[in-house]
Amino acid sequence: MSGFVAEFISVRVTPTTVWLFLSLSDGEITGWGEATLNNQEDAVAACFKALPARLSAADLGRLPFDTLPNAAVSSALLQALADLLARRENVPVSQHLGGTLHTQIGLYANINRRTKDRDPQSMAQNAGLALAQGYEAIKIAPFDEVQPTMSFREIAAATELGLARIAAVREMIGDRRLMVDCHWRFDPAGAEALIAAVSPFNLYWIECPIAETEEDIPSLVKLRGFANAAGIRLAGLETAIQRNGFAPYLAAGAYDVMMPDVKYCGGPREMLAIAADLARHGVAFSPHNPTGPICHAHSLHVCAALPQTDLLEHQFDETPMFASLVEGPLEKPINGNVTMPAIEAGLGVSLIAPERGAA
Repeated sequence: MSGFVAEFISVRVTPTTVWLFLSLSDGEITGWGEATLNNQEDAVAACFKALPARLSAADLGRLPFDTLPNAAVSSALLQALADLLARRENVPVSQHLGGTLHTQIGLYANINRRTKDRDPQSMAQNAGLALAQGYEAIKIAPFDEVQPTMSFREIAAATELGLARIAAVREMIGDRRLMVDCHWRFDPAGAEALIAAVSPFNLYWIECPIAETEEDIPSLVKLRGFANAAGIRLAGLETAIQRNGFAPYLAAGAYDVMMPDVKYCGGPREMLAIAADLARHGVAFSPHNPTGPICHAHSLHVCAALPQTDLLEHQFDETPMFASLVEGPLEKPINGNVTMPAIEAGLGVSLIAPERGAA
């Protein structure tokens, strides 16, 4: 058979979460990718439907990246292609990408979707559970009540419960790394006030405090200066697409930490190129990875193929389906690090989806 056939697989894993996967087959070998994009599942499915029924190598070389849903589909196909080719070569994906430089990858636990009860003590208890399961760094998203359309006074009032959540988690985890994700909820003035308010909590970073457009870059540069003066890093760009999406932020010095996601940034090889760009600018590479097991496995292989990586994000205990959806080893962290399993070929895991459906 010439060319490749792709399949779109949607799996609801919780009442609020759907994970999206793609397979790519050459008739003998199947590779796997992930295209999860929260709250945009229909748009991703529509982008997949627009693809040819049979994909040629040339098709895979000119995939669209003009929108985030298109980037999710295209990146997933390139993930699956890397897996397929590595299986064909009988080498791990990390080796296919250029070489396995590390077998120990540092992880941090994103406990946000594990935390259904949003009171400070429940969030702190979930942080404690993550520590008990081998993590040594925690990320939370504590500012549910804040919206960027609020007035400055309203933002200040809405921030109070989030600060209580941070305080409770900090007390639970001691001096371990604590990262705070703001999900673009603040305006520049509110974010500046936030940095002052969180300075006593010894945060490792503040993530995505304000909108990320090129018009916002001067505000981000200013916020980075405030954060650094308080001993805090500024992190972001989890939905940036390809090297060009990161370039203006790198040139301006907007962030200390950038967070490419293999699901959106252009797949594994583009992610390696982005990591090299970040290294040249002295910016830490810490991949965004809060979704399903296929994204996690690809992210591990990319990190293993790099000379240096800051901690890799990992969703903590949102659903037991993280493990049950795949066959193959998904190791748990010990002292904050996961050991890459010995993999003969490809990604090391394959999807076993209970509900399959072409888009």
